[in-house]
Amino acid sequence: MVRITPKHVLLIKCVIHLVALSYLIVHYYWAFTDNLGADPVKAIIHFTGMGSINLLLITLCVSPVAKKYRQANLMKTRRLLGLYTAFYALCHISNYLFFDLQFDWGNLLQDIIKRPYITVGFLSFVILVALSITSPSAIQRAMKRTWQKLHNYVYLSLVLGITHYLWSLKTLTTEPLIYLLMSCFLLYLRKDKITLFKRRVT
Repeated sequence: MVRITPKHVLLIKCVIHLVALSYLIVHYYWAFTDNLGADPVKAIIHFTGMGSINLLLITLCVSPVAKKYRQANLMKTRRLLGLYTAFYALCHISNYLFFDLQFDWGNLLQDIIKRPYITVGFLSFVILVALSITSPSAIQRAMKRTWQKLHNYVYLSLVLGITHYLWSLKTLTTEPLIYLLMSCFLLYLRKDKITLFKRRVT
């Protein structure tokens, strides 16, 4: 098996930048040129939301894959994937605020408080932002053990994000069931770590 070297990591990061940014740019271009169907606002909100979930799932796949195939250098891609996860989530909530609510911050606050599926989605977003802000190595060293405790909340962010997605649907079709199964599988792989984390916070 080919060992992943620092050069490979650099190439993977370039691909992540290219794919994540190009998809976003193209979809915004389609939205502003009315090429996203009858409801471009709904389409771009859905795209960025699903993009964030997909990136979060990919991020959580890195560790078990790296461990199984003994590719320690692969772990160096997690931070970038996590940052793009939060960035897509930021675009998702910004699209909702700007296009759907027309900059009505009061209405956004009411939705967060009164609409449960938006509440859980917003909590997932807050966790992702907190993880992004504390992702630099200097902050990691300064926070020491607290950093790991905080970053274990990524699992809660996944649960809340998937709940937000499923709750927003009127019907449960094959696609959301696949996302639910994938999430459950990734959480199962970390059952020991999650159990230890629950004991520490309770």
